Amino acid sequence: MDRARRPSAGRVLAVVSVVPALVLAGWLLAGLPLLLLGWFRPLVAVPLGLAAVALLCRYGLRRLPETVEATAWQTAAVVAVALAAGVFNGLLHSEQLVVRRDPATYAQTAIWVAGHGSLPIPHQEAAFGGADAALRFDSAGFYDFGGAIVPQFMPGPPLIQAVGHWLGGLSGLLLTPALLGALAVLVLAGVVARLAGGRWAALAALVFAVSLPVLYTSRTTFSEIPSLVLLFGGLALLLDAQVRLRSGMTGLGYLPSVPSGEQPGLVRSAQSDGAVVGAVLAGLVFGLAVLVRIDGLRDVLPVLVYAGLLIALRRVGDQGKGRLGVPLLCGLVVGTGLGFAGGYLLSRPYLTYLSSSLKPLLAICGAVLVLTLIATALAPQLAAVLRRAAGIRWLPEIAGGLVVLLMAAFAARPWLQTVTRQPTNSADRLNFLFIEMTQRSNGLPVDGSRLYYENSLYWVIWYVGVPVVVLATLAGALLTRRLVRGNGFGWLLPLAVIGWTTVTTLYRPAITPDHPWASRRLVPIVIPGLILLAVWGLRWVRDKARRMGYGPAAQNGLAAFGAVLLLVPPAITSIGTAFTPVERGERAAVEAVCAAIPERASVLIVERVTSERFPQVIRGTCDVPTASVRVRRGTDVPRRSDVTRLIDRTRAAGRVPVLLAVKPDQLSRYGRPVQVMKLQTRQDERSLVDPPNGTWSLYMDLWMAVV
Repeated sequence: MDRARRPSAGRVLAVVSVVPALVLAGWLLAGLPLLLLGWFRPLVAVPLGLAAVALLCRYGLRRLPETVEATAWQTAAVVAVALAAGVFNGLLHSEQLVVRRDPATYAQTAIWVAGHGSLPIPHQEAAFGGADAALRFDSAGFYDFGGAIVPQFMPGPPLIQAVGHWLGGLSGLLLTPALLGALAVLVLAGVVARLAGGRWAALAALVFAVSLPVLYTSRTTFSEIPSLVLLFGGLALLLDAQVRLRSGMTGLGYLPSVPSGEQPGLVRSAQSDGAVVGAVLAGLVFGLAVLVRIDGLRDVLPVLVYAGLLIALRRVGDQGKGRLGVPLLCGLVVGTGLGFAGGYLLSRPYLTYLSSSLKPLLAICGAVLVLTLIATALAPQLAAVLRRAAGIRWLPEIAGGLVVLLMAAFAARPWLQTVTRQPTNSADRLNFLFIEMTQRSNGLPVDGSRLYYENSLYWVIWYVGVPVVVLATLAGALLTRRLVRGNGFGWLLPLAVIGWTTVTTLYRPAITPDHPWASRRLVPIVIPGLILLAVWGLRWVRDKARRMGYGPAAQNGLAAFGAVLLLVPPAITSIGTAFTPVERGERAAVEAVCAAIPERASVLIVERVTSERFPQVIRGTCDVPTASVRVRRGTDVPRRSDVTRLIDRTRAAGRVPVLLAVKPDQLSRYGRPVQVMKLQTRQDERSLVDPPNGTWSLYMDLWMAVV
């Protein structure tokens, strides 16, 4: 290959840091319609998905200019950190398959989708002799809605995780989070390289990779890591589009894929067109984050405002920046529309459950949209007002100071507020009781209404350390001041997304506050965003030392000391749990249960706890029709007459009745109990006021009777 045409190390880093987002976006674009049609099968989904991925990569990477400056060693270091993170988390992955909390819900949904290619999940009443008032088909994480079983969450993560099940069964499914975690490291490092420089990308990748919430969500089937890949991938794509646009307008930029004889005017035109396509893809990737997490709607709200700003800039004559506004908005509308369609058609009860928080969020989105349209229409008049405001001498310093004051307010919040919530529905009541139980386990005063949200900034400090928070605050203040002065426009959207989501998440995390469970809220934006700002802040400190006359040795020493300060606190917090996998043995235990169930069985669950944890495990993983028998009020078991009637009806349907419960005496009246699961393993700690530093014991028993 001609040396002049060989891709540089910076270009390699630029490519590998956007490919993960393009791959996920292409797969979701192809997979969602197939899932809605009931055709999400390997023979159909794989060729269509690969075609969509290839199409997005072709137009997202075509004639990509030099958007990243990095040496070969810097790029290699980033890739090494990502590979190490993937291997480490893969070796220590979790095996959460029994439905106790969200990861198993995602896993069981992915298992069903991989095996059946459709949602919702049918009741299969015929296997029990037809419909009966005593039969119950819902369970933890799964609603009974519209005559079928509907998973609790958005369909995006199971569409992604199902690929792992196709490739390697349960083992492949359980290793998928580690792969996604490695991709998240690459994506974040790519954004850092674009905004702070390639020499800081590996440091940011390492600090991110060792943070406990990232380890936690990279080992089991959560939605936060794929959401991060899409959100930061969208930022990277938009930053690349802006570089393309500048290259197209000035005719500058390294274009290794353009033949040397091509006319410069055609090169500039191709780069400008590539910028438009890149903006469309960036908006699409941003919008598809809603298909992965409904909270993604809040996270992409600044993108809507930013697109409106670009359109307004074009109206006032800025043909450069303004050209990307409409393409970005179009991509965002398509991606968000697909996300809402998937949620409404496949997860409607979940959206209904979230209506108390979703409706205000939709109202905010509507208000922002209206204000954005008004501001765009009045762009010339507003531009004049802003020019006059820019003349205020101390406005940049005031804006930067507000960033510091806001973080100081979060730091003081525990002394000013105690966040509580009184239960208003059954779900709130269960959460109330869970918090009381956790408080007793932690030796704390018992008050189930406590949410501990006032400590949210200290959650961040637990996991990334004081130096990251301080440097990120410094960077946020400096960048805000710079933007108010009219400089650093490329930072506007990244800073808006990070700032908006960080403030709203810290103000109201909206999650059960035990840790490490609650730490997942910080993963999509807060932790990677603060790390990005922190390494930029460290670079600013190093540059400040250079401007003050310090030599290269002092500058490098200061940077090395800062790197240690950034890396050590999160590593210390993580060390207590990083080497202890949780819920190991569940895969083998579940497989043993499946092997014990006879052919043509129909499973009836006759005990309360088992009826919450195991129905979808048996229905999906074991591929056996499963239902629970409604328990009597105030007890843990159903009426004996209901059980015997359903046994007879199941047998009359030509099926073998199989009963499950947690204790043998709950089955002995119907048949001979046999223990099919006796699992002793470790589970996550549930800490409320301190960072988690260990794991707790977990025991699961399951008994079976073949009638």
